[in-house]
Formats: sequence, C-alpha cells, structure tokens
Amino acid sequence: MEAAANCSLRPQRLLLDPNFEGYKLSLEPLPCYQLRLDAAVAEVKLRDDQYTLDHMRAFGMYNYLHLDSWYQDNIYYVDQLGRVMNLSVTLDTTLQKPRELFRLPTDLTAYDNRLCASIHFSSSTWAALSDGTGRLYLIKTGKRGDSASEKWEIMFNEELGCPFIIVHSVSFVKNDVHSVDVLLLRVEKDELDTEGSGFHVSLEWVTVTEKNKVGDQRYEAFKCRVLQGKSVPHYAAIEPDGDGLMIVSYKPFKFLQDEESQPEENEDGKIGDKKKDPLYYWQQTEGDLTVTVRLPEDITKDDVTVQFSPVHISIVLKSQQLPLLEGMLHSSIDHESCTWIIRENKSLEISLNKKEEGPMWPELIVGDSRGEFIADSSQCSAVAERLMHLTSEEMNPNPDKENPPCNAQELEECDIFLEDSTSLCRFDGSALKVSHVINLGSNQYLFSTVIDPKEMPCFCLRHDVDALLWQPHSDRPDNMWEHIATFNALGYVQASKQDKKFMACAPNYSYAALCECLRRVFIYRQPTPLSTVLYNRKEGRQVGQVAKQLVATLEATDPILGFQATNERLFVLTTKTLFLIKVNTEN
Repeated sequence: MEAAANCSLRPQRLLLDPNFEGYKLSLEPLPCYQLRLDAAVAEVKLRDDQYTLDHMRAFGMYNYLHLDSWYQDNIYYVDQLGRVMNLSVTLDTTLQKPRELFRLPTDLTAYDNRLCASIHFSSSTWAALSDGTGRLYLIKTGKRGDSASEKWEIMFNEELGCPFIIVHSVSFVKNDVHSVDVLLLRVEKDELDTEGSGFHVSLEWVTVTEKNKVGDQRYEAFKCRVLQGKSVPHYAAIEPDGDGLMIVSYKPFKFLQDEESQPEENEDGKIGDKKKDPLYYWQQTEGDLTVTVRLPEDITKDDVTVQFSPVHISIVLKSQQLPLLEGMLHSSIDHESCTWIIRENKSLEISLNKKEEGPMWPELIVGDSRGEFIADSSQCSAVAERLMHLTSEEMNPNPDKENPPCNAQELEECDIFLEDSTSLCRFDGSALKVSHVINLGSNQYLFSTVIDPKEMPCFCLRHDVDALLWQPHSDRPDNMWEHIATFNALGYVQASKQDKKFMACAPNYSYAALCECLRRVFIYRQPTPLSTVLYNRKEGRQVGQVAKQLVATLEATDPILGFQATNERLFVLTTKTLFLIKVNTEN
C-alpha cells in the first residue's frame, strides 16, 4: 500500500507585503440596518452531558446564519417554528421581511436530545438539510432567490441514526447519474476511552444516488463511509467530483474500514500485532547512499538484475515475476557510477551516488514504506551540535553570536498557539486512505469561506503575522493548494481579540471581519488607493494607499449566533434580530 505523500504549502511572494504599516483606525460611520424577526432563531444550547471542548466547538460555536454562495446576498436561518427563512437583499434601505421557504415536518420541541438544525447548499438547485434529530433531507430548490421559480421539494428523507450536523455537501453527475455527497458530524460517547474526554468525533460521508424508476424519480443512500478522530475538525470538505475529502484537524482521522487499523491474526489464530521486517535498510551521507536488501536463500549473482536510471531503480529476481523493489527515487542520482554486490550473508548491497551533494533525503523511494533508515551516529552528533544554540539553558549569554539562542521571552501571548500538531489531510474516497498530508505546525487555522461555489471552500491560516487564504484544487495533483489572497497582519490582530466568535472575509478579498460574542464587529479593509495626498511624517514620503480598521457596535444585548460576509455587506444574526452592515459600495 502506498504511503501518503508529504506536501507543503507554498505562499506566493507577490501576494505578501513586507512593508505593510498597519491598520489606521477609521471613525467613518457604517450604515447599519436591522430587522426584527417574527420568531426567534432555533438556538439549541449545550446540555449538561455536552461538556467537552469538542461539544463547544461543534455545537456551542455553531454559525446559525447560512450564506448562499451561488446567489450573492441570499441568507438563510431556521427559526423556532421549524421554518427555513430567507432574506434576499437588493436594496439596503427597503429591506423586506424574511420569507418562509420550507417547514420541517418534525416537531422540534418534542426532542430533548436534538442538535441545532443545519443547512448546506450543494449546488445552485440542491440543498442538504438536517433537523438536528438525526434525519437528513435532500431538497431540490429550483433557482434560489427567484420567488417565481424557487420551490423546495423533498427528494430524499431518511433517518440516519444519532443526531448530527451537516458540515459540507456537493452535487455532481457521473456516468449520467446524479449524486449528492453529504458530510455529517457527530460527537459520540467512547466507552473505550478511559484516559481522554470519553468522546470521539465521527464524520459520516454519505452518498445519495438517483434511482430512476418508471414514472418515478427516487434517491437512495448508495454508500456510507465513516471516519473517526479525537478532535472536531477545523475544516472538512468533499471534493467537487466526490472522489476525495480534505480535513484540517488537531488530531488525525482515519476510516473505520481502514485495513491497517484492524488487528491481524497470527499463526495461532489469535489477534495481535504483526510487524513485518523491513525489506531493505538504507543509510546516506551528503554525497551517497547505501542500500542493503534482504535476498531469499540460494540466490546467486546470476539470479539478480539491478537497473539504474537518473531517477529510478529496479531490482528483479529471476525466480519472481514481479520486481523485488522498484520505484522513483526521491531525487536524482549519477546512475553510471552506481554499483551493487552480493555479500557473504546473502544480502544485496547497492551504492548510489547523489547527483546533488548536500541535501539529505527524507525517503529512498517515493511512497515506499517497506524500508528502514539507519541513522549514522556521527551524523546525529553533528546535527545536535549545530542545534545546540537553540536549546541553551542561558537566555542569551552572547547576543552578538552568529546563531543567538531562541528567546521565548520575545514571544507575546498572542503568538502562542497550543495546537502545533494540526495537519491537513486529503483522503482518497476509493482507497479509503490518506493520499496527501501537510503538517501545518504553527500555521493556526482561522476560518473558512467560499470564494467560488464550484470549487471547494477556502481556508485561512496564520503565517507569521499575516493571514493567508488557500484555495484547494483537487484536480491539480502538483499544486493542490493555491495561495490566492493575503490579509495583512490579520493573524496578529485577531489573536488579540480574546472574545472573538466568528471570522469571515469578502469573496473579492476587499476586507476581513470578526465579531465578538456580544455586540462588537471589527472590519479590516485591505490597502486601497487614497483620493488625497498623505505623507508619512517620520520618513518624509508620500503614502499611496492605506488600510483601515472600522468598528461597529450593534444595538443588541442578545449573543451573536450567526455571521456572514459578502462583497458589500456583513450579516449578523442574534436571537431575535438580523443586522445588515454596509461595508463597501460596488462600482
């Protein structure tokens, strides 16, 4: 089985501004409009048995306001009467009352252990809806935002077990068959977990497929795959074609059907761990590599064929149809100077010369996990000596030294990020394995947003002081994550907001915003050209553009339950009021 490819995120230098001077506080008033709701939002508060951090992240911090990315300035929420309400904005000064589009058949008040109702728009004409009791609805909506053609019709309605919330969904057509993939999240009691929180997080990936019958069009659950982990994912999304899944999480997820996670039976028929010996061992220096391969007994030199190319190696035994070892090398070699020999202990020893001296290889053959790297003790000592200055017990005995030690006292509180093992994984839907993995390290996850509804949602990560927006591309194996925008200094600024609840950004990247649990909204406009001449007095130069921070204070005492951003407006939802803040004016 192939190992997951270790990847990295590559920021675009042209999208970074090393000379960014910060945000200037602007006192310009922002037009703010509000609508009183006919019925309160269907908020579900955490129960006494939902006491973990995962419960708070998944359900306590849930965003009750849903933005339709297919039709700008269309927002939805579910009220206490079980109605899906919609507000479509065309003119801020003449806001219409939210209109009812759909009413859940379930009496929500009859369920004590339900979760919040959730909505996700799978396409321009399809939506996935959960009532929070464990029932999933797939709805054909028609063209949303158009009252004449919008009609919500249930196409799939099924009980799927314990209550869940919908994380993501996609609609696609393969082989002339329409399917909808939905990702469901649950936090479930784990009786086997005696040392942790006692709960685990499950992601259920459900595929619902069209089943055409004579005179009737039906949809049925075709496939169900379940992943489990020990933390609520920051980000989880299905690829547009339904072939894979991407997850950003603090702790890893794995499929329950993963064969590698299942215990193997030994010769006595008992279940136990069965560890295989490595097929080969390898060592390296800055200039060469040595590979030792185990050979079957009674093998002679005439039975072995070893072939080298600049980036490939192949070892074939005469008695076997398939190669004993074959694959792409991590980097190039000087294949004309490579040699091999069979030692007295019946092992094959291969000497490879690196084309480029210096860089150490993380693996011998790309994706091959059957070998074991043997570290040289002298190399380990040299590496430890080079890193000694980073682990000095003295804070900074000699600041003029070439490699001064890292001083933890220089870090501010907002620079400390506990989840330093967060990873981004891409799961293959067919193999049920991780195909790509990125260790995000200290690149703190901030928020996700939809820029292009036909693509996967983007996610925003902190890089140093900035916040970088990344667009996943499942159809580009060589550049699967693209850096598309930068919000200057937002990574640093947001860390100082101790009471922040939600973050969002405009699809055209013109601003980013965050809100606190109560009342206050902070808006960070990105640098724009000035209409008047402005000089920097300290440096005596003209300033061509400036970035602004704006603050809006809502006239509400209820907590903020929902927060969404479009190019022109910010929508803020409280228990009984919907606020609309005019941020930009489109040209």
